[in-house]
Amino acid sequence: MYIRCAFFRGRAKPGFEDAFTHFVHERLVPLWTQFPGAEEVRVLRQEEADVIEPHYEMVLAIRYPSREAIEQALASDVRTQSRSVTADLVELFDGDIFHTVFRADQYPLLVV
Repeated sequence: MYIRCAFFRGRAKPGFEDAFTHFVHERLVPLWTQFPGAEEVRVLRQEEADVIEPHYEMVLAIRYPSREAIEQALASDVRTQSRSVTADLVELFDGDIFHTVFRADQYPLLVV
């Protein structure tokens, strides 16, 4: 499986933390959950870290079964829509955004 992540490195602008969260849940999650081929959508919000920087306001992690599924999602109309909406989110955010694709191996937990 593969997981494509969008890292929002930085912070919501002071005073806009709640607006940032609301915007993500109301305007972007409905689009992200429509990406073709996506098997799971997770929105991760940093609660704590063992370093002060970098801070990640949010990490979007979308699981796909294959690289081909990722390419299909990236070429989709809904992804184009989400990029346009994300441009509005950037107004509430101080930082940068970058993407990474991880190959993910999954292992069953050992029962002791």
